[in-house]
Amino acid sequence: MPGAHLAGIDHPESRADLADLLEEEIVVGLRYPRERLVEDELMSRFSAKRHVVRRALQVLENRGLVERKPNAGAFVKAYTAKEVEDLYTFRELIEVNCARLIEFPVGQARIDELVATQARHDSAVEENDPRAAVRANTAFHQTLFALSDNAVLVEAIRRYAQMAHAIRSVTVTYPDFLHRSQREHWTMIRALQEQDSDLLAETCRIHLLPSRDAYLQRLASLER
Repeated sequence: MPGAHLAGIDHPESRADLADLLEEEIVVGLRYPRERLVEDELMSRFSAKRHVVRRALQVLENRGLVERKPNAGAFVKAYTAKEVEDLYTFRELIEVNCARLIEFPVGQARIDELVATQARHDSAVEENDPRAAVRANTAFHQTLFALSDNAVLVEAIRRYAQMAHAIRSVTVTYPDFLHRSQREHWTMIRALQEQDSDLLAETCRIHLLPSRDAYLQRLASLER
C-alpha cells in the first residue's frame, strides 16, 4: 500500500470535516472493517475535542460506515457475504438503469467535463496517490450519472456507493484494480461519444464487480 500519501495528519475544524477525513481513511484502507475507532486515539491524532469526535462518529454511523456495539464502542462497518451481495445487487440495479436513462447525443461540453475529471483520476493513479484517486473517482461517477438528469437517482447512487467504502477499501490501493478502473472509465466515455447505451450500461455493471468479488474472497479466506 502506498504510504507516502497517507501519513499526513489533518486537523479538522468541525465534526463534518473529521467525518470526511475518517471516511477517506476507510476507503483508502487505512482503517479496516471491524477496526475499533477509539475516541482518545482520534482526539490525539486530529487534535479534536471529545464532543467533535463523538459527533463525527455519529455522522459516519448515519452514512453507514460505522457501527456501534453495546459496551464496546464504534467500529468500521463490516459486512457479511449476504449483505455485500445484497448491496451490490442494488447498486447494479440503480447504476445500470441510471446509465440507460442518459439521452443521446450528450452535449460536447458535458463530455469534456467528464474527460477532464478522468484526466485527474489518471494523474492520481500514475502518481500512486490513493486519496486523490478516490476523490477523482467519486467526481467522475457523480459527473457521469448526473447526465441522466435524475437528481433522486443520482443521490441514491451516491448514498449506496458511500456505504460500500469499507468494501472498496480492499481494492482501492492496488495498481491492477486502479488501472482496470481507468480503462473502464475511458470505455464509458467512448460509449457516450459513440452513443452506445448498451456498452455504457454493461461497462457500469462490470465496473462494480472487482470490489465486490475481492471483499467476498477476503471473507472466504478468513473463514477457512
